[in-house]
Amino acid sequence: MLEVKDIHSYYGKSHILQGVSLELKEGGLVCLLGRNGVGKSTLLKSIIGVVKPKQGSIRFRGQELIGRQPFEIAGLGVGYVPEERRIFRSLTLHENLLMGIRQGSKQSLAEHAWTIDRVYDLFPHLKERANSKGGHLSGGEQQILTVARALVGNPRFILVDEPTEGLAPLLVKDVLDMLVAVRKSGITIFMVEQNFRAAIKIADRFYIMSKGQLVFSGDPAALLAAEDARKTYLEV
Repeated sequence: MLEVKDIHSYYGKSHILQGVSLELKEGGLVCLLGRNGVGKSTLLKSIIGVVKPKQGSIRFRGQELIGRQPFEIAGLGVGYVPEERRIFRSLTLHENLLMGIRQGSKQSLAEHAWTIDRVYDLFPHLKERANSKGGHLSGGEQQILTVARALVGNPRFILVDEPTEGLAPLLVKDVLDMLVAVRKSGITIFMVEQNFRAAIKIADRFYIMSKGQLVFSGDPAALLAAEDARKTYLEV
């Protein structure tokens, strides 16, 4: 579904991503692990087009993404859940979901499209809070809303940045359960996370990034066996 080849991304003169290559198969839940400041979020922003790589290739379902604007990439079926969440605090939960709908897209008219009603069926707690202002929601509710808002845009693939950051353990479980439910619906997920213990419960493949380069790739069993890599590169 996604093929990243030798991308190099910069902030000004700072060389952040230094030759990153990876592949994601359709239907998976892949997690990118690593400490703060190593380039994980920059990789997601490079895929969605917020950061423009100066070298390399990013292909989604065979189509080159580098050179496209974020709205064009979203139109191809890529959803993005930013670390900052960026919900509209003065709007209700329901109004936030309305803001996520891509009007007129063929996929939004399909039989199994993600509608607001379907989101409410999957996440009944959101329906209970539909008329609550975004600013009055808990951190976990805001995180689930942010993913739900991406869903009603009917993506095939979602980038999720640090979904459990700053959440209490009970809310972490709610967010992980939500991501599993989204994955079971057929949407591929690429997740950035620092919480190794949370990610190992749901992801089927892992990458570890350090100083702008990938230093590990493997399935959960390989990651659990790679004790030295976890101690060196992760906050565990």
